[in-house]
Amino acid sequence: MPTAAAHLPTLASGRWFAALPPDFAQALVQMAQLRTLVPGEALFLRGAAPCGLYAVVRGAVKISGVGGPSEGARSALLTRLEPPSWFGEIAVFDRAPRTHDAHAALPCTLLQVPQDPLLDWLSAHPAHWRALALLLTDKLRVAFVAIEELALLPAPQRVARRLVLMAEGYGQGHGGGGTRRALALSQQDLALMLALSRQTTNRILQQLQALGLVRVHRGTLEVLDLPGLRAFG
Repeated sequence: MPTAAAHLPTLASGRWFAALPPDFAQALVQMAQLRTLVPGEALFLRGAAPCGLYAVVRGAVKISGVGGPSEGARSALLTRLEPPSWFGEIAVFDRAPRTHDAHAALPCTLLQVPQDPLLDWLSAHPAHWRALALLLTDKLRVAFVAIEELALLPAPQRVARRLVLMAEGYGQGHGGGGTRRALALSQQDLALMLALSRQTTNRILQQLQALGLVRVHRGTLEVLDLPGLRAFG
């Protein structure tokens, strides 16, 4: 039966895990439990009790929420997490309920480091709270950039920049390297991530395709010219 240690190469490809003090990295792997999800299955929902720290080692997880009046509630897709992303650290710090929903976007394998053993280990090794804080602050920087772009940039530039960010793994690759050229992402999900209509998103993608920057497939977006897409955004 596979163990968490079998996924070390995937974890080590991530910038955050690769930079961890060896004893903390080893402890996370030793505490981790394997979880598998089918597409659409919930990992946790908004308001759920803290359940620990997670790493995506196969597939993808959607972080989403629903808001507004019940008769006109709207969905928002905040982000889509792929290997080797770690998430769930907010509730490790404040021990408060989950802020959003997490569902499998694809057949998914995750490592779960349960909340109580993780907190016990950190209590015994308090110097390593800083390493966990760096995971949180890194995401906060990305979130601030996304908020600024949402407020200031025209829709075509927002689409281009989000595709670049996803192709680069949100900057989580070890040493900042590595890109994904094929993004298993529907136009509807991209539209939800950027607060755009599907029609607007489709029009922009067709424009980017005409420029030779991307190729649009059913359920997949292929990045053909990453530098050109970056310059467009």
